[in-house]
Amino acid sequence: MSLGILLALSFAFCVAFGLLLPGATMYQAWLPLLPGVSWISWPSFLLGLVETFAYGWYIAVIFVPAWNFFASRAIA
Repeated sequence: MSLGILLALSFAFCVAFGLLLPGATMYQAWLPLLPGVSWISWPSFLLGLVETFAYGWYIAVIFVPAWNFFASRAIA
């Protein structure tokens, strides 16, 4: 949950930064990673929040069990 929230907040921060400094063009880095997201509209922003939150969950589902598996082997 925390990783999903962190990624969603990071996305929102990047959007706000891009709106404040339009010459920075940070959004071009994450547009290929977020299918369906374009620069910028409310539906696109909400879709980006949902996708980044889902990516956080996906990463956690993959890496937490792997971490627990290898950490238990290192202790034993």
